Amino acid sequence: MPSFNGILDAIVQGLLAPTPWQLVVYTLVVTHITIVSVTVYLHRHSAHRALNVHPALGHFFRFWLWLTTSMNTKEWTAIHRKHHAFCETEQDPHSPQVLGLKKVLSEGAELYANESVNAETTARFGAGTPDDWIERHVYSHPQRRDAGIYLLLALNMVLFGALGITVWAVQMIWIPLFAAGVINGVGHFYGYRNFECKDASRNISPWGILIGGEELHNNHHTYPSSAKLSVRKFEFDMGWAWIRVFETLGLAKVNRVAPHPVFVEDKAAIDVDTVRALIQHRFQVMARYRKEVIAPVFLEEKARASEATEAFFSRAKALLHREDSLISERAKERLHQLTENNETLHAIYLQRQKLQDIWSRTSQNSQEMLDALLQWCQEAEQSGIRALQEFADKLKAYAVQPALA
Repeated sequence: MPSFNGILDAIVQGLLAPTPWQLVVYTLVVTHITIVSVTVYLHRHSAHRALNVHPALGHFFRFWLWLTTSMNTKEWTAIHRKHHAFCETEQDPHSPQVLGLKKVLSEGAELYANESVNAETTARFGAGTPDDWIERHVYSHPQRRDAGIYLLLALNMVLFGALGITVWAVQMIWIPLFAAGVINGVGHFYGYRNFECKDASRNISPWGILIGGEELHNNHHTYPSSAKLSVRKFEFDMGWAWIRVFETLGLAKVNRVAPHPVFVEDKAAIDVDTVRALIQHRFQVMARYRKEVIAPVFLEEKARASEATEAFFSRAKALLHREDSLISERAKERLHQLTENNETLHAIYLQRQKLQDIWSRTSQNSQEMLDALLQWCQEAEQSGIRALQEFADKLKAYAVQPALA
């Protein structure tokens, strides 16, 4: 018969009696599984349909999320789709641009909870999510949806003793901290932007490991239906690495990834296919315009500027390529002063505006858009600005990317 001390040791240390380092490794593994469940299943599969997952893998993710977060698929999917539909507006459930970064960081879980009870949100944006017996009677049932996290607490205490409570606490805070707080907050406030999409999303880090690739948030908001969040050679998306593993095992099938520019060498002229290719790759085209036209021309003009205006140049540089809706009134005034007093910068800024305007002409037919693009290229060639002329010449090489097999 076990002694009192033996029973006490079992309660304190748990059945496995792990070392502190073993507990750390275990915690990192299980929280990573939770992150993978969110980014691969909830985000890329359920919310955006960027990939399909095998029913067995999908059910594992649903069970794991019930066990570790008490989140259900329909609510999360609906809230995220609403975020994209109304990003950076009053109707966005968690925009730091509207609510403030501090509120989103500290109250991200509360913002999610408040929106999750909005029946209109789930009805409008929650279509296509699971509605089987176990979803209705366990995962989404008002009296049983939280049972998973308490089951996890009991399991942790049995296995790890008193320290199991600490492990459980880390598991409970992981998604509210990193997903609801860091991604929804910092991901719309600090970082770098590969693309000037119409919201304030930013890439927090080029290496998306800790949060499964969600760190590449600007890439995602530019191409929300892409299963792969990395777009540049130095970027790494851990979620995509897992998707490739699941594909190899026959547990997933990718539907869409961000378009990759395709070029036809020695193409003689711009035609309708060129227009279609440029529309397909418009974000990369504008990113190249920033790199190959705005950046070198700005440096040349800055070098010619007087010492009195050099500091003003530096403060206004990013405004030449920033999405218009994200520029404050004060910044617009700086931009106006910069372009009004420099003919060359005014020219490349105006050509950027005109080029971007072509992509918005969706009501026009292909010939009209082709005519607009040819007019743009003619203006670029007549500008006398070498970087602009070379950029216009390169546009003819773009080709439509073949559909994903």
